[in-house]
Amino acid sequence: MKTMYQKLLLLLLMLPVSVLAQSTLTGTVRDNTTGEPIPGVNVIVQGTQNGTATDLDGKYTLTNVANPSSIEFSYLGFANQVLNYTGQASLDVTLKEDATQLQEVVVIGYGTTTKKDATGALTNVTAEQFQKGPIVGAEQLLQGRVAGLQVTNGGGEPGGGSLVRIRSGASLNANSDPLYVIDGVPVEVGGGGAIGGRNALAAINQNDIASMTVLKDAAATAIYGSRASNGVIIITTKKGKSGEMQVTYNGNFQVSEVVKTVDALTADEYRTFVNTYGSDTQKGLLGTANTDWQKQIYRTAFGTDHNIALSGGSENITYRTSVGYTDMSGLLDKDNFKRTTIGANLSGNFWDNHLKIDVNSKSSMMHNNYSDKGAIGSAVAFDPTQPVRQENAWGNYFQWTNATGDGYDVNASRNPVSIIEQKHNFGNSFRSIGNAQFEYKVHSLEDLKLIANFGYDYSSGRTYGGVDQDYVVPAEAGSTYENTQTNKNKVMDLYFNYNKYLESIKSTLDVTGGYNYQDFRYENGGSNYSYANNITNQNISTAERLNLQSFFGRATFTIADKYILNASFRTDGSSRFTEDNRWGYFPAAAVAWKINEEDFLKDSKVVNDLKLRASWGITGQQDTGVRYPAVPLYQQSTTTALYQIGYDASGNPIYSTTFRPLAYNEDLKWEETKTLNFGVDFGLFNNRITGAVEYYTRKTNDLIVYAQNPQGVNFSNGAFYNIGDMDNKGLELSVDVYPVKTDNLTWRVGGNMTFQNSEITKLSNQDTPGFPGYNVGTITGGTGTSVQNNQVGYAPNSYFVFEQAYDASGKPLDGVYVDRNNDGIINSEDKYHFRKPSADVFYGFNTDVSYKNWWLSMSFRGSWGNYNYNNVFSNIGNQAVALPTNGNYLNNVHSDVLNTNFANPRYESDYYVQNASFLRMDNVTLGYTFKNVFSEGSTMRITGAVQNVFIVTDYDGIDPEISGGVDNNLYPRPRTYTLGLNVNF
Repeated sequence: MKTMYQKLLLLLLMLPVSVLAQSTLTGTVRDNTTGEPIPGVNVIVQGTQNGTATDLDGKYTLTNVANPSSIEFSYLGFANQVLNYTGQASLDVTLKEDATQLQEVVVIGYGTTTKKDATGALTNVTAEQFQKGPIVGAEQLLQGRVAGLQVTNGGGEPGGGSLVRIRSGASLNANSDPLYVIDGVPVEVGGGGAIGGRNALAAINQNDIASMTVLKDAAATAIYGSRASNGVIIITTKKGKSGEMQVTYNGNFQVSEVVKTVDALTADEYRTFVNTYGSDTQKGLLGTANTDWQKQIYRTAFGTDHNIALSGGSENITYRTSVGYTDMSGLLDKDNFKRTTIGANLSGNFWDNHLKIDVNSKSSMMHNNYSDKGAIGSAVAFDPTQPVRQENAWGNYFQWTNATGDGYDVNASRNPVSIIEQKHNFGNSFRSIGNAQFEYKVHSLEDLKLIANFGYDYSSGRTYGGVDQDYVVPAEAGSTYENTQTNKNKVMDLYFNYNKYLESIKSTLDVTGGYNYQDFRYENGGSNYSYANNITNQNISTAERLNLQSFFGRATFTIADKYILNASFRTDGSSRFTEDNRWGYFPAAAVAWKINEEDFLKDSKVVNDLKLRASWGITGQQDTGVRYPAVPLYQQSTTTALYQIGYDASGNPIYSTTFRPLAYNEDLKWEETKTLNFGVDFGLFNNRITGAVEYYTRKTNDLIVYAQNPQGVNFSNGAFYNIGDMDNKGLELSVDVYPVKTDNLTWRVGGNMTFQNSEITKLSNQDTPGFPGYNVGTITGGTGTSVQNNQVGYAPNSYFVFEQAYDASGKPLDGVYVDRNNDGIINSEDKYHFRKPSADVFYGFNTDVSYKNWWLSMSFRGSWGNYNYNNVFSNIGNQAVALPTNGNYLNNVHSDVLNTNFANPRYESDYYVQNASFLRMDNVTLGYTFKNVFSEGSTMRITGAVQNVFIVTDYDGIDPEISGGVDNNLYPRPRTYTLGLNVNF
């Protein structure tokens, strides 16, 4: 003991004189955005080992602090802050969230990684980086934000969905949507979810989403095997944080307007046209009104969205709960979308942090009033010289009658206002998605975790409605209908994770393996009532089931924090296939080299991050859209297909239900997509410039294609067959730059660009010379007319049309096409593949500037090399439509008829294939943040925004952004003005 005292005395004598100036420092650390205290913040005196951490209230006490000193505050997800200590008794600090650090931890299949350790092609987008504006569909938050990802809105209806494609998709007829995984639950989004909704992803409140990770190559997606050929989008919702309860409110008010309508002839133009080209009878049909029918059906629309969330918790248990309400009217009169959402999360750590439990639930109730979109086409084509209303027996709406005036003209268009006001269509839907995950860190082997995840996805819906009894069409008047649907999806994951740092070789081994079970059940039914016939028809009720089971494994070996080796394998079984073809096998491998960790770059002040990646893998596809494509089944026929088997005692006929066989192919098997990916991740100048470059090639074999059956086979015109191959390749570029980053001013610029090309390389069981391929892209007009074709050597859905002939002045010649094969005859042999709907290049760029409490954000998006078939032009751009001879009526036409003067429809002319390249300004938002408004640390932000600001394009339609490439009376996308409020306290 005496020796110890002597050593302590010697140590005190050796301390510098400044020790006499040492004292105790206290303070509180808060979140700069919310004002909430942050527990667990590291507080350290720079250059020493003297440090501490904040408690649950964000408070800290640091003793023996020399004067002067530099005090550093650090916490994961926040930017480090260093303050000078010059003898103050207390020092309070606010930390700002660091977007760069937030992106470090990335959720992947059955685990997490960090961006710097990822070997696959993936992009993580956090809530701060989401697309701005009045958005209700989760997929729209990613619009323009991710290289290789295209999100195309299906139109402007409120709450509507989008077509989402990662790297163009990997299939022709099978489902090309990516797999969505919400908090560990793989969910279905095809067809808008259960009936009664508009967009399956609108069931998730966008304000509850913390991040979305887009997995693109096989190394990132193969762990999901059979469902990953089209990529994977992992949605992670917000969780609670320990500390006092935090209240967050997000709300906005929206006003939407029509930007552009179809350029149909005005009433005066149409009168001139009919008086010039029409017969005396047709001239006599002209009215005296001047009606703009599109103005009659469209309106200025209003909407509102309100969301409130409560979160908080103790050191071991945290919670977050939220409620949201949305009410959005559409541009089309009567159209309306209402949604109520409820979300809850409860997380807990028990047994000295050895057991972690995470419970999530997200539910939504939606009500829709669907305006009949048939009114859009009718408004374009209806005679503008006629009034909206006229006293008659059909609700006092002007309608075209037959020659005797005692009934309607069966060939004429219906009054578009009557279509909206006399037809009533409603839908209600409910969806709930949730899971409970248990993670146990084994006491005797803490590098080993055992995880069990149990999830569900339940949805039900109902559509119903009817038609007024005084509607002009007797067969529809007074009719009613109702349809119901229920979808059930149960998920179970049982897996382990072993993560071991090997000190001797400074390397890490991470191994995951397990079992996945997923069961889908579907039920639907319905009925309709015909007032005219006084008959109720009961729809055939069906109950279907799909079962998927999988075994999977993944191993990652990181050597010296420089070299990363990754391998995964998954085997999937699907009930869609017969026993011989039931199981698919999906391996993947990847390597990465973190060059910046090498000695020659480790201390570089220019290069902060430089990683080379390469990966290869196989993923699968089994989603044909039908549950039993390979199993011979019979289905009950409708009530109109009963078979009379005799008479009862009263002489009434007795009918028996009949059954019909369904199409099937017992040899159907998995589609397989092989992907090769090369990537470079980089960060320069203290990560002021970050980005990635990706090059990929994909080859899909055994494409599942719906094709015609041979004669006498299957009692059906077609079935699904594996008869095709397709190649896809592309180059992706993405970059984020901070030109200015100071305490008061930050300017960020981000952008991405994707070059892509797809080609069908096989499309038949046999190599048949001259095989014409498969026609797709059915249009309005004609009988079964198609203008697209899938053929070997061309891009999917390429336009297949005649080459239009022009006169010396460049005017198209009516009905004259180029004889491409020079045989002196114009027939189908002269049709050719001309352009395609998919873009050669698509891109997005965005920027935001913050100065003190002000914030400005802008986002742009566009594409180049994509073409649309303008079906509006082709269908109502000719004299035959304007001056029909098959009835007692007139039709308006598109103003393009004044240019072409076509006498008859020329549906298959390449004249209607138009360049649809565009640049769109999606959003501009300006905001101002007030601090300490209600209490210390509280914030209030007011924002003003415009959505769909402008578009630059040569396309003649109302909007060039068309999914599928055939433009046919698109529901106009609105320009929306939004006033928003965000409050945190």
